[in-house]
Amino acid sequence: METNTRMRVCGIMSGTSLDGVDVAIVDFEEQNGNIDFNLVHFSTVPYSHQLSERLRSIVQPSSQSPDISSMNMLLGDVFANAVNTTIQKSGLSHEDIDLISSHGQTIYHDPIIHEDDSLHQPSTLQIGDISVIAEKTGIPTIGDFRTRDIAVGGQGAPLVPFVDYTLLRSEHSGRILVNIGGISNLTVLKKACKPEDVIAYDTGPGNMLIDAFVNWYTNGKESFDPDGKYASRGKVHTEWLNELLNHPYYSKLPPKSTGREQFGIEYAEKLWKEADDKRISELDRISTITELTVQTLARSLRYHVETDHIESIYISGGGWNNRHLIVNLEKQLSNHVTVHSTQELGMNMDAKEAIVFALLGYLGFNKKPNNLPAATGAEKQVVMGKISW
Repeated sequence: METNTRMRVCGIMSGTSLDGVDVAIVDFEEQNGNIDFNLVHFSTVPYSHQLSERLRSIVQPSSQSPDISSMNMLLGDVFANAVNTTIQKSGLSHEDIDLISSHGQTIYHDPIIHEDDSLHQPSTLQIGDISVIAEKTGIPTIGDFRTRDIAVGGQGAPLVPFVDYTLLRSEHSGRILVNIGGISNLTVLKKACKPEDVIAYDTGPGNMLIDAFVNWYTNGKESFDPDGKYASRGKVHTEWLNELLNHPYYSKLPPKSTGREQFGIEYAEKLWKEADDKRISELDRISTITELTVQTLARSLRYHVETDHIESIYISGGGWNNRHLIVNLEKQLSNHVTVHSTQELGMNMDAKEAIVFALLGYLGFNKKPNNLPAATGAEKQVVMGKISW
């Protein structure tokens, strides 16, 4: 197949928040080994409340729901409709789009070998069938990226660092790219770094536990903490926070990745009950769980700022909008490092993850390696993604 060095790709991302589909139309062009990108249009298409609740019912680690197979096809339909809507809003036509690249909706991710179970395989599962997307849009679709990385000994995550390295590294200064979504993760890009120099991993919870606590505190009226207004009204329960910081994940060495299997609703319910037993007020719970995100992220950032000579930190994801979280994070960092939004690098903060999968699709479609072994622990670089014509 002839390599297409210039393509317009529609990237789709549905994350751990389960609130909707991000769709980014991105132009890519490769010249002299460098890839230029331009965000043409970005939209977020929300899920209905009914769909969000149905998804929540099947993403729990204990779920054995027969809905999974049906939801795989339904989400393909939902993603296709989101693409069609975004193309219409952008003023483009379907003929202007060369490729759709879909991350899918992760409903299970367990990349670890279980020594005590000979039948267990490291695995990951994203639903939202690409054949349905291709059929409903009339555009070739690539998806299911993570499984190929796992097939060569990687964790299938994080995948964002590959794009951080490809599009956002600097020859002149060291920087860290941070995404605070449901889970917090970072990518350390030393000055003039090479692929093997990249350090990237999930640091622990981002907004996932905070969102659950706010949902319970407001009796379902709010699903996140706008500007950190609830966290700012409470006080951190230091003794409980120190107990939470003893979770074994935080002391595990990278490469490592995590998700709702460790820090999802079941863990949140456990912590809420703990707080009940300790008679901690609900606002203090939100404040403490927000500080857990701050402390676990700050620990890693402080280490890399010093050892890897980092000058700037760039943050994306919903956590950037929680000013209480960001201000407390900045207090944990030294004065010589500056904290910014990825917007200052020309990377739309909200569209970033959809842009990521647009690029991974662009490279996969052109048979070019698109994983980063330094981040995922894979044995080698591979071409990730399956194509439905």
